[in-house]
Amino acid sequence: MTSNDPTRPETEPQQTAEERKEAAQAYADKAKEQAQQDPLPKVDMNTFVLSLSSSAMVHLGEVNDPESGKSQVDLNLARHTIDMLAMLEEKTRGNLTADEEGLLKNVLFELRMKYVQKAG
Repeated sequence: MTSNDPTRPETEPQQTAEERKEAAQAYADKAKEQAQQDPLPKVDMNTFVLSLSSSAMVHLGEVNDPESGKSQVDLNLARHTIDMLAMLEEKTRGNLTADEEGLLKNVLFELRMKYVQKAG
């Protein structure tokens, strides 16, 4: 049964295995080329968690928005980002290093406390 929800991706792949392999290789080639021009931090669990945490801090008004330079509170987006981190914690349980697990737990604690303070 096909869903008409445009926000929900199809569960069955629409491409062949070969097409997915070619796309992955093309992406890897372009990403490597771009990384040489504009290096960013290595993508790992800690940088991913910290990136989401930074987004939540912006939405909580604790950090100025990097684009506008202004502090704005958006509790809905903050809650959504915190919920994503909580889902990540649940889905990765038992598969993280002790450092990764500790970072995720500490980040969630801090963000939840700040959310409660802001939400009054």
